Order: sequence, then C-alpha cells, then structure tokens
Amino acid sequence: MRIRATVAALTGALALSALAVPAAQASGPDLDRPSAAERFGVSRAAMSTAAAADEELPVISKVTINGGKDIVVGTTAAKKFTVSLTASHSTGIADAYIDLWHGKDEDNLDGLLPPNEETATCTAVNATTSTCKLTITAYPGYSGDLYMNALAGNWHITAAVLANDEAGTDYWNFTYGTHKVQRLSKLTVNAAPEPVKKGKTITVTGKLSRANWETVKYAGYATQPVKLQFRKKGSDTYTTVKTVKTSSTGTLKTTLKATVDGYYRWSFAGTTTTPAVNATGDFVDVK
Repeated sequence: MRIRATVAALTGALALSALAVPAAQASGPDLDRPSAAERFGVSRAAMSTAAAADEELPVISKVTINGGKDIVVGTTAAKKFTVSLTASHSTGIADAYIDLWHGKDEDNLDGLLPPNEETATCTAVNATTSTCKLTITAYPGYSGDLYMNALAGNWHITAAVLANDEAGTDYWNFTYGTHKVQRLSKLTVNAAPEPVKKGKTITVTGKLSRANWETVKYAGYATQPVKLQFRKKGSDTYTTVKTVKTSSTGTLKTTLKATVDGYYRWSFAGTTTTPAVNATGDFVDVK
C-alpha cells in the first residue's frame, strides 16, 4: 500500500478515450496509470508541501466493482461496468479514482483497466462522506486491454480519493483488494436417442469452451470436471448423476440407462479464470 498526501485543484488531467475507440481499432493496451498530479491536477511542489504538513487523510470505507460480480468478457464484445467507492474526510470528498491492474506489482504492470471518466460522480451521504462512481470498459483481443489469456484471474484494485479541504489532500491504495476478470464460458448438451425405450441406453454429449482472448475465438476447456445432472419432468430441481472430465478438446461424453422422462444438462462449477456455466436442459421422452 502507498499513502500520499497532496495539494490539488480539481482539474483531472487524464483524458481516457477507450469508449470512443472500437476494439478492432484499438492500438494496444495502455499501461500508463496517472499519477496523483495528473489525476487530481497537483504539482510536485504542492505534493511535497502537503506531505510535510501531515494533513488528515481521507478514509475509504468501501469499494464495489461491477456490483460485486465477477467481470466476464467474451471474444469481441467490450464489457462496460460500474465501479464505486465510499470515503470520508472532515471536509468532505471532492473526487475519486479506481482502476484494476494485473502484474508483478504496481510498478510492473502487464494489464490495466482505467476509468473512462476524467472525474468521478460523487454523491454526498452526509457532510463528511460521499459515494463516488466511475465506469470502466474492458476490450478483449490482441489489440485490446485483455490481449492475452494469462490476464484471466485475480486483478488488483487501486482506490484513490481526494478530500475537499483547501490543501486538497488525497489518499491512494494500490492494493485495496482483488477482483476476478474471467474468460466467458459456454456449455452445450445433447442427449440421444429421443425418444427412447425405458431401460435402453442413452448417450449424453456436450462441449465446454471458453473465450480465447488471443485468437478472439472460443476453444475447448480441457480436463475439467463437469457434472451431468438430471431433472425429472414436472420437477424444478436438478440432481447430479455423475461427474465427467472434458477431453483435450473440451468435449464430454457418457452413457446411462433411461428410466423416466426428464431433462439432462451439463454443469460446470467454474475456476478462477473461467465462470460457472450450465447447459440448457435437453429433454428425453422415455416410452
């Protein structure tokens, strides 16, 4: 964690143009995070003066990313989501900054998701506390923010806030927490034959695939445990029949005896890099 006290004027010098540039036209990931001076319009001399004065620092009490849900991104569509923080200072809150970053540490990034706006929209809760909101857009693909599959998983959260005092004191935390950025998953199922005689064998197949950000296509997810589940006709509840691992190409296949009418589906629990997904149930009519 880094803490910096600085003097600021509310100018916000970072202009982010990600929203205006389609993913296919992006020039590649921008890994340059703004400094306090660039974000909050603070000179280096003013930063040193405020630090020496040992000003009261703002306090961040809560940070919310994407409503608390994992950020799931496919192969081509950009994902725009809201981020917010709640902070307090005796003089109130003037501005805030949030980004997500990936890498060895905050000075060695291989991935950065900065906010779209130059300043946050801050709504006062009371005289000392405000909730400030921003948006972030993640573009997948070799020329976007998510340009390699190794970026899937836990990302660090940077949270910064600017007080409303004359000194313009700010607080930065580069490791406030973590949040998952994942590769969108898909799962199919097919149970055959349909219809089938009672007691006869049915074969259930399917495929588990996920977004490949490097090829902007979907590829099979190999050697993953996937549950085969069954829901009897007239019931709302699926129960697990067995667990099968995907092949080297993500395919699934198993056999079982048909007993009653119902729906079969595959269910994947997910991993750190890939979200959980259920196939749409396939109905089998048992004669």
